[in-house]
Amino acid sequence: MGFSYQHNDSRAQKVALRRAILAARRNRDPAVRARDDVTVVNTLLATGVESAPTRSPLTVAAYFPLPDEPGAGLPDRLVAAGHRVLLPVLLPDADLDWAPYTGGTVAGARGITQPVEPGLGRSAITRADLVVVPALAVGPTGARLGRGGGSYDRALARVDRSTPVVALLYDGEWPHHVPQEPHDRAVTAVITPTGGLTRLEPR
Repeated sequence: MGFSYQHNDSRAQKVALRRAILAARRNRDPAVRARDDVTVVNTLLATGVESAPTRSPLTVAAYFPLPDEPGAGLPDRLVAAGHRVLLPVLLPDADLDWAPYTGGTVAGARGITQPVEPGLGRSAITRADLVVVPALAVGPTGARLGRGGGSYDRALARVDRSTPVVALLYDGEWPHHVPQEPHDRAVTAVITPTGGLTRLEPR
């Protein structure tokens, strides 16, 4: 029973924090958001790729940021920098396939933008040198708050522990107290507009 109460309490905390972060993002000044988007991607290209165990160019598993997510233009800028980019394709069971991105897109499940290229399979993320993930908040030791669908929990469970996993955030979204459940995979670094790249020690 104790575990059940603790689990329910953790979920309630996540729901409340998720709502607060999303509300704050909706209220962000568009000009400030656009500036911050450029800054976090610049930081990723300048310093984040250095955390990967291999030299550039890298295979980077990334994503198309939603309108309220940091990093507008992320996939195209990674491609322009010469990296091989894999982007998620949402599957019917909410797991993620991964497709190479070279510039062409189509509307995927739930209206999420995805590459026109066919998917390479769920395990393709294991071949990434660097994984860049969306997040709403991150805790001091890397606990990541997503949108609650569980897609990235499953995808990140396939990633080797030695592979850097970086979350892009706006100011004020790190550090937060993010309850960490057994299935949660922590990120190894965060990037914020004013804080730059911060490497973490996941538990």
